[in-house]
Amino acid sequence: MRVQENVSLKRLNSFGIDASARYFVEVADQEEVAAFVSEPHFADQPLLILGGGSNLLLRHNFEGVVLKVGFSGIELLLEDNDHYYLEVGAGENWHGLVMHCVANGYAGIENLSLIPGNVGAAPMQNIGAYGVELQDVFEKLEATEIRSGEYREFSIDECQFRYRDSVFKNELQGKYVITSVTLRLSKSAQLNTSYGAIEEELEAMNIGEVDINSISQAVINIRNSKLPDPDVLGNAGSFFKNPIISEEEFLQLRSEYSDVVSYPADTGVKIAAGWLIDQCGWKGKRIGNAGVHENHALVLANYGNATGDEIYKLSEEILNSVRTKFKITLEREVNVV
Repeated sequence: MRVQENVSLKRLNSFGIDASARYFVEVADQEEVAAFVSEPHFADQPLLILGGGSNLLLRHNFEGVVLKVGFSGIELLLEDNDHYYLEVGAGENWHGLVMHCVANGYAGIENLSLIPGNVGAAPMQNIGAYGVELQDVFEKLEATEIRSGEYREFSIDECQFRYRDSVFKNELQGKYVITSVTLRLSKSAQLNTSYGAIEEELEAMNIGEVDINSISQAVINIRNSKLPDPDVLGNAGSFFKNPIISEEEFLQLRSEYSDVVSYPADTGVKIAAGWLIDQCGWKGKRIGNAGVHENHALVLANYGNATGDEIYKLSEEILNSVRTKFKITLEREVNVV
């Protein structure tokens, strides 16, 4: 296990924030995790577990230990009449996994194409897009407790998945290193094309028979047309969650704004946060080096050498304006450190 000091994290977070870690440790297997948890020097240090760095806003230098999680590998554990069960290392790139599944006919995550980040971060916030969430295909995950070194498995119930949320963003935040995730993927695809602009894009692509390959490509096309490449313009994708309001609140909102963009939710109605932000006049607006993307109001971006604090203050102004205009409080999807 190699320990580095005062390491720049600029290339390890998709916002490209120039912040550093007091200590930096990368683990690639269980032996290295065991070595890390047994090191007494780190026992009382603040800890940040880092995957792909694509859902992270660093406001300051991190005066503790940044633990970078590797763990590669995609293994077909078993299959039955209906499903394939894939165990995937936490350090695998998420989009690379989706492409692997599409190429092999493993159905279920094609709608989650081009989501940035690594597999280990997927259950932390129950990633989702275009009508599909991780919990729809989740079987279990394996993790190691930081303080004790105890290895354990988490079932779907134990993960406490909710909309862009899980137990790992709440009471177990920073307490476990997720080392692998097992997914349950279908042999018979249940195609989901009703969310967002997928059907419109498939029509534009002049697709004959729709399959998981074409849905994946449609999602890639849509995301590329709306979302900036983090390698070109620093960003973390969708910065805010779509708020869920009651049916009564929605009817009142729609009576005032007939063009409100909404989606059904398990409890109430989900309102498009991007629409709310756009209505407040933020799309394309910049304050210094921080700004809101011109094509997607849900994306905050680093247009130069913005600090994490500049981007955070911009998000505060957006929160306040949406709250004032609509009496709706947005939540950040991005983890702020």
